Amino acid sequence: MDSEDRQVALVTGTDGLGAAVAEDLARRGWSVCCHAAAQSAAEAAAEDAGRAAEDAGADARCEPFTADLADAERRELLVENVLDAFDRIDMLVSAAAPPPAEARDLLELTANDVRGATEAALVPAAMLTQLVAREMVRQVEAAVVENPRIVLINSIAAYTTSADHGGHCVARAAMAMWTNLLADRLGEHGIGVYEVRVGMISAGADDPAHETYDDLISEGLTPIRRWGRAGDVARAVGAVAEGLLGFSTGEVLNVDGGFHLRRL
Repeated sequence: MDSEDRQVALVTGTDGLGAAVAEDLARRGWSVCCHAAAQSAAEAAAEDAGRAAEDAGADARCEPFTADLADAERRELLVENVLDAFDRIDMLVSAAAPPPAEARDLLELTANDVRGATEAALVPAAMLTQLVAREMVRQVEAAVVENPRIVLINSIAAYTTSADHGGHCVARAAMAMWTNLLADRLGEHGIGVYEVRVGMISAGADDPAHETYDDLISEGLTPIRRWGRAGDVARAVGAVAEGLLGFSTGEVLNVDGGFHLRRL
């Protein structure tokens, strides 16, 4: 594939789950814009993705990008910088995760708590996808790209209650609706929109909650009785990247070990 025709993905949150996504896409021959809030994290992700492409014999260009996605001007500059470097965006994977929120009983939740959770978990992702969607529409109309895609990495908190993290649950539920709204609006332009809804991903044995959930998982909390891995999320995004869901949009890909089944 000529370098000018190589598909380009912007992956946010490569200091977290986005790192595995960037590596997987690079192995598939996608050029990847590795975003992280810190320069060192973005550079490390780009290096790892480039190494993964090289090991797979793929021709992929991987570059680091930084931006505070909570800042409107920085979001705009990120998109501008990606376009300056690659001239196109074929796929956006919004994987940046908000910082963990302090637990607070639902009956003690304040307006600022709800507002803060929304500002952290929803607004940056929603506004970035809006910016990229506008650019994708323009590029489709100019015949620069075909069938671009947007993937939002969300959480089972979109429908699973956690009464001491109410604001976060509300923000995640709103992100699920944002996915549907984008899919509805962008379908006429051939832009597919997908949500990868993530369950329990192992953060390692050092995570204070690991032992508790380890026992619950082994006892059947999820039909697939193991922790999720970053690679599970990356392969779900890979299915979208390969065009395997070309006649689907607004689709939720549950990467949760079957937690969503609501079993008796």
